[in-house]
Amino acid sequence: MKVGFIGLGAMGRPMARNLIAAGHDLRLWSRNRESAATLVAAGAEHCDSPREMAAGCEAVVTMVTTGDDVKAVSLGADGVLAGLAEGAVHVDMSTIAPGEARELAAEYTSRGVEFLDAPVSGGTVGAEAGSLAIMIGGDEHAIDKVRPLLEAMGGRIRRIGPSGAGQVAKACNQMVFVSALQACAEALHLAAASGVDVGRVREALLGGSAWSKALDGWGQRMVSRDFGAGVEARLHHKDFGILMNEAMGTGVPLPIAAQVWQQLNALMASGFGQEDTSSLLRVLEQGRGR
Repeated sequence: MKVGFIGLGAMGRPMARNLIAAGHDLRLWSRNRESAATLVAAGAEHCDSPREMAAGCEAVVTMVTTGDDVKAVSLGADGVLAGLAEGAVHVDMSTIAPGEARELAAEYTSRGVEFLDAPVSGGTVGAEAGSLAIMIGGDEHAIDKVRPLLEAMGGRIRRIGPSGAGQVAKACNQMVFVSALQACAEALHLAAASGVDVGRVREALLGGSAWSKALDGWGQRMVSRDFGAGVEARLHHKDFGILMNEAMGTGVPLPIAAQVWQQLNALMASGFGQEDTSSLLRVLEQGRGR
């Protein structure tokens, strides 16, 4: 397929690379041309605007940070929508608010172009391996059109429902995962305060019902005190903002998530936003002195 791609960050770059490896004809747009250099060397074409990139493409994939970022590259005279032909598909794999996804889908539909909200889970490891979990909101026929692209980037591909449903699923994913990170941080903090070897505690927990991906991967980061960014905590903070706004709008009480949200706020205030979310442990340590 002829496909455009925008968003060459830690996740987007390997996702784009997997599209090239799968044989797709990739066109790119990036504000910083240097970020696209390795992909251009691998056969991708860099374009001067999102509109130019989208022209003639069967599909465009975006992997940016916020809803405002998606709108900035999608709408307007030089945006993706202006370049896509009727029947083409825009697959937005960013994590944005469900309401923003619905608004974009309505705008695209009015122009005869499909819009799918398809946020992902799996981190940079999943992006590199092409094994991301992809949660999709939108038309089933549009998903079938772009399935070869999705299969090049993901291992578990699920349609959740209509537009916005993919983003609701992603919000639920982040709620469960980051709450598990907070639980891991509290458990290891308690172990350390009790004078017990935290590494051995983690190993013991991994063999029982407390096992989780959070404890396995991020728990090890806490034990080894490797807080370099795997996933920058500011992104989980942003995602929890989306989650809590959705809860407020729907009137749904989320007592555990609300407390985790406060810990993420404290993490950001402590200056750990560009480090890994395992830094939740350090927020707890500040409370009692390490």
